[in-house]
Amino acid sequence: MLTRRGSLLLAVPILLVLAAYVLYPSARTFASGLTVENYARLFSSWSSANVRALFNSVFISIATVLGGGVLGTALAWCFHRFRFPLRGTLMAVAAFPLALPPLVGVLAFLFLYGESGILPRVLQELFRLDDTPFAFEGLAAVWLVHVYAMYVYFYLFALSALDNVDKSLPEASADLGASGFTTFRRILLPQLRPALTGAALLVFMISMASFTAPLLFAGTESFLTLQIYNYKTNGNLDLSAAVSVLLTAICLVFLLALESRRRQRMRGAAKGVAAPPAPIRSGAGRIAAAAATLPMLAFLLLPIATVLLISFAREGSWTWQIFPTAYTFDNYAALFRDPDVFDPVWNSLRMALVATAGNIVFGVAAALYIAKGNIPGRGLARLLTALPFAIPGTVIAVNLIVAFNEPVLPALNTILVGGFWILPLAYFIRHIPFVVRSTTAALEQFDDRLAEASADLGARFATTFRRIVLPSIAPGIRAGALLTFVASVGEFVSSIMLYVFDNRPISVEILAQLRLYDFGAAAAYSVFLMLLIGLATVAIGKSGPSLAQ
Repeated sequence: MLTRRGSLLLAVPILLVLAAYVLYPSARTFASGLTVENYARLFSSWSSANVRALFNSVFISIATVLGGGVLGTALAWCFHRFRFPLRGTLMAVAAFPLALPPLVGVLAFLFLYGESGILPRVLQELFRLDDTPFAFEGLAAVWLVHVYAMYVYFYLFALSALDNVDKSLPEASADLGASGFTTFRRILLPQLRPALTGAALLVFMISMASFTAPLLFAGTESFLTLQIYNYKTNGNLDLSAAVSVLLTAICLVFLLALESRRRQRMRGAAKGVAAPPAPIRSGAGRIAAAAATLPMLAFLLLPIATVLLISFAREGSWTWQIFPTAYTFDNYAALFRDPDVFDPVWNSLRMALVATAGNIVFGVAAALYIAKGNIPGRGLARLLTALPFAIPGTVIAVNLIVAFNEPVLPALNTILVGGFWILPLAYFIRHIPFVVRSTTAALEQFDDRLAEASADLGARFATTFRRIVLPSIAPGIRAGALLTFVASVGEFVSSIMLYVFDNRPISVEILAQLRLYDFGAAAAYSVFLMLLIGLATVAIGKSGPSLAQ
């Protein structure tokens, strides 16, 4: 569809943008951090905080893969195989954690399970205990939050794979007298392996990059992302860069493995007709199914319900009590009545819109070159546009600080650090893969003969693209743009390291209100974010191809 000249005109600016804002900042960080002296200081002994941070990060990531894999795959199998009471309700909410901004999910667990949260106080009152029965902190707390947030990847990958397995194999297994469990273990699980491996690689990488849960729940335990933040906060940018290099290297290995799995994934043709979920008819079976479903619904919905409840709490009304003693709508009214309260909302919306606009323009151009270009360099562009997936938010922040704390050409000879534009740039870099992936998937399904017919009738490329190509790929662009906007509005990890007071976003303000013990205001901001993201998620669900393609 693209001529060599058109491909060249797209390739040059695309590769320049990737070089200036993805490669150059990363290279500056590598040059600053990758020294023998830095690593000798970081890992001076086996008992150092950085060794513990590396161990904790890897250990929690492996544990998250195991916990999320078991939970997500079991849910997918149960929904695929059985029909039971509340099945529809549970399916409707099973993917809900994916739509939660990380900070809001962590805040929900803090309000519900934290040492002064609702559940420990209920148990303390119920059993007449002198102290709360458990302290929700440390590695166990981080692991539980991760499983809650990340099991969804296994659930969605496994559910999609189950819908596409060769239907004739389970039928043959059943005809030969195999039990349902034997069929799952010997027939279905091997066919699910590519999807589960992809989910495991993705979850491990996301868990390694996690910052919010360790920040609020790790206590005295160290994590690599926390070490990056602590070194930067203490002004030791060289050591922050050194830890960033280590974390990026680990995530890069898993990104390359994930990309390899994506290219080699199985493409078998399904046979037969999918059997409908079998109803559970026995009374004992239905009771057992309900007994398993209700705790799962509680696990999924109680944290969100808790945030909603606390959002109506009057400031100072929830200290030692089980529930707030006074409720008010002022927390919501202040969002639109008080300019100081609304500023973080406006900042987040404005910066998210700027970043999304940039991602749309760049993403469509990059996808067009990757999918339809006819000059060398497409593979390099595809790899570089996927690279931000492997760079944790804390590392992107360090990259930008190292690269743009002085006047340089990519920053138009200005200092970006400490200004407004540093955050929209961070959001743009972090979310490059969204529009590129979704638009590339749409373009790969586009029939080039339509564009050729338009050209044969005398239409220019701009007219062909506007009238023929763009309407066909619009669902992919819209899906990527909505994902970019949603992720940017709730972005916390890069924001906490790069913001200044004048451009503080909602996520940073939530943390600020939490530290001021104004739980109602923090929860009201969180509910606003959830509503905004919920609306965008509905729109995403109605938009064409998914990023999984």
